[in-house]
Amino acid sequence: MSAVMPDKAMVLAAGLGKRMRPITDTLPKPLVEVAGRSLIDRALDVLERAQVGTAVVNVHYLADQMEAHLAGRTTPRIVISDERDRLMDSAGGIIRALPHLGEAPFFILNADTFWLDGTTSNLERLALAWDDATMDILLMVADTEQATGHSGSTDYRMEADGRLTRDRGVAGGVIYAGAIVLDPRIFAGADAEPKSLNAYFDAAEAEGRLFGMKMDGAWVTVGTPDAIAPAEAVVAAHGEKSDAG
Repeated sequence: MSAVMPDKAMVLAAGLGKRMRPITDTLPKPLVEVAGRSLIDRALDVLERAQVGTAVVNVHYLADQMEAHLAGRTTPRIVISDERDRLMDSAGGIIRALPHLGEAPFFILNADTFWLDGTTSNLERLALAWDDATMDILLMVADTEQATGHSGSTDYRMEADGRLTRDRGVAGGVIYAGAIVLDPRIFAGADAEPKSLNAYFDAAEAEGRLFGMKMDGAWVTVGTPDAIAPAEAVVAAHGEKSDAG
């Protein structure tokens, strides 16, 4: 297993945030604040604490606001991946940004979810759990009782060794919790066209190379305006000092 912390990360922040209207009529969703801290800064804060050197952030909707906000950030180093011309979806955005991300495994974080670490850093635990010999993609996953704001079912069945099988709603299943380590070799030969990461999850699963790591702490998704108050309650309960992601 690798205990080397990836030095680069992709933060997926280009979405339209339609479910967050009317807030997102004039504000990009990653700039929505929960307990006084924007969602994008919560993602960048956790990368900074893990000493990740570079964060590539894709922008599309109200991109000028995103760029102006991110200009005030010194660590991690921010690289903008501009999708003003066309929204690339999750995998397409990563493929477009690959020249900035390099050939080593890197983190991917969603900008509309965050988590509160328990006793250990979940990014450090992801790095420790990564095994290049057996994995193409490692997802951070959560139990339903760890999740706030999640209105859907579980996503995967997880075996004792961490291997994942897509099985929505299965009893005892886990939720994909918005953080990934993956090896960019999975994108070899791919064109930078709009496409979803789900296709890559499914391909890795078919090869037995999709794994999960159960997170430690609380996971929060903020999909609609009425999800903000419960999210702030979770932050208050845990104490801001342990906030991450």
